[in-house]
Amino acid sequence: MNRKRQVVAEFARYLRTETVGGIVLLAATAVALLWANSPISGSYEALRDFHIGPESLHLSLSLGDWAKDGLLAIFFFVAGLELKRELVIGELNNVKAAILPVVAAVGGMVLPALIALAVGWGEPGIERAWAIPVATDIAFALGVLAITASGLPSSLRVFLLSLAVVDDLGAIILIAVLFTASFNVVAALVAVALLGLYAFLQHKRVTSPLLYVPLAVGTWVAVHAAGIHATIAGVALALLTRVRKDHYEHEAPALRLEHRLQPWSAGVAVPLFALFAAGVPVNAEALGALFSDKLALGVMAGLVVGKLVGIVGASALAVWFKAAVWPSGAGWRDITAVAMLGGVGFTVSLLIADLALDGAAAEQAKAAVLIASMTASLLAAVLLVRRSRVHQRIDEEA
Repeated sequence: MNRKRQVVAEFARYLRTETVGGIVLLAATAVALLWANSPISGSYEALRDFHIGPESLHLSLSLGDWAKDGLLAIFFFVAGLELKRELVIGELNNVKAAILPVVAAVGGMVLPALIALAVGWGEPGIERAWAIPVATDIAFALGVLAITASGLPSSLRVFLLSLAVVDDLGAIILIAVLFTASFNVVAALVAVALLGLYAFLQHKRVTSPLLYVPLAVGTWVAVHAAGIHATIAGVALALLTRVRKDHYEHEAPALRLEHRLQPWSAGVAVPLFALFAAGVPVNAEALGALFSDKLALGVMAGLVVGKLVGIVGASALAVWFKAAVWPSGAGWRDITAVAMLGGVGFTVSLLIADLALDGAAAEQAKAAVLIASMTASLLAAVLLVRRSRVHQRIDEEA
């Protein structure tokens, strides 16, 4: 039994590494693309569209919907825990250090959206599809950074993490605003009450999962019933979790929860979402149509060009006006390399494409996200390796 527990613990530790998380996500994407473009593609669609859940609670959802509404809530909960920890006790508790990734994230949201809107103007669905390139995939981007940037200052990882979480939160707000067809006030009030109870229990140092698990599930159900995208429940709960440990505690609740849930997020939640979201046609006809479709071109230009220019431009302006400072040990060239990773939209961009568009238009938009994300990751890898070598050379000469 002890041997079995040791193996499980080692596997969980393995899944916590950002490199492995990125590889698992990439593998799930590859499986989805191969399966959806194989002779048995019908089985992929049948599985993705299979409905399960209680109809009485309006939770009879397809497996694809469960992945994007339920499993991604775990992903955002884990990301929110790390962001709050950095803001309260980490590098981002310095105001000027915290401002930079926030300003960069805003620049990296506004410019891609404007580019997508300008390029895709007049196309059906652009009134909501402009939001597709605003997001950065945390798991994928951090995975590329971990593989290629061993010589870069650790402050750049915090910058990228914070930027990715901020613009993913921005994307979630856009989802709440753009894709809330109806708003249930009673359900929203129930969600607020449950969040208040969660905060109260945290304040009173209650630690029992017998209380927190039903409370978290209830909050998710209430947010979903309110008509708001349910992943917001994960973010809200994370931001209410205590990050400072008391003298009698081995670790704070935020760190303990992150340690326990991160393997589930990296090894189950995000890969399963990718499996159901990334299965798009990639034959010659589909690719040809992709590069002649203005909406798809707008998505690709927004992610690859808009993200880079928006993040670097906003960061440079913030530093120039002395509102922020560069991450410790890094400069604008390093930010440029990291900013290229902002174009890895992937998870949340696929989510918005699913919500904004239907049918063939959604498939093309998701294919555009995949191509742009892969392009951005490859370009970023080249830039990061070069900057990493520069820093290693400087360290050796010092």
